[in-house]
Amino acid sequence: MAGHSKWSQIKRTKAVVDARRGAVFTRIGREITVAARQGSDPDGNFQLRTAIAKAKAAGVPAGNIERAIAKGSGQGGAAEHLEAIRYEGYGPGGVAVLVEALSNNRNRTAADVRLAFSKHGGNLGESGCVSYLFQHRSEVRIQHTTINEEALLESLLNLEADGYELTSPEEALVHGPFEALESLQKGLHDQGWTVAEWAHCWQPLTQVTPHDEESIQQCLKLLESLEELDDICSVSANLTLTSAPRDDLSK
Repeated sequence: MAGHSKWSQIKRTKAVVDARRGAVFTRIGREITVAARQGSDPDGNFQLRTAIAKAKAAGVPAGNIERAIAKGSGQGGAAEHLEAIRYEGYGPGGVAVLVEALSNNRNRTAADVRLAFSKHGGNLGESGCVSYLFQHRSEVRIQHTTINEEALLESLLNLEADGYELTSPEEALVHGPFEALESLQKGLHDQGWTVAEWAHCWQPLTQVTPHDEESIQQCLKLLESLEELDDICSVSANLTLTSAPRDDLSK
């Protein structure tokens, strides 16, 4: 399994900056609203608990979170109809791009996504054109003063994890099967690790590095442009600029 790319690190850095923007609050609020349809109690609703954790990490005010929960659970008046949509296409240099959105207007969102692709040298494709190049997985981000790899490996042997990636001396991403997200997050927490974030992610099975700097920069602009759209929940790409992470715990 190919690991995360430089783009995943750029997204995490960018998220800190974007969290100051109201558009990000709106985007995360929609995720909370959708999750709250399954119940307003985070203790019994892992999807909601995940969305709330994401909101808190982005600095979303508590009042915004409460209103989104009330809206989704039917306590805040008429619920907004939000549709989950996936878009697929290619960026410059043959980079595969997979985009997920929550939208109340399919035509508007499609037009915005198509414009972003065409403006930055990409092509929006048909459903299924690149999704086979990705695998839906679990990802948990942990933090510590210094990540001790031996201690981390020992913890992972007892959990449903099959890989990890050190993104800095103080941070690591732990990967696992799609269905293992809740148990992986809880297991790492119970073993004393500081769990910063957890989510389902589209991890690339193959990776692409454009051959020229212009294509790389254009591709990064495309991905950033997509991330900035209000309706977009996630942007995944198989763009890589760094070496692959450790994915085999047996070694």
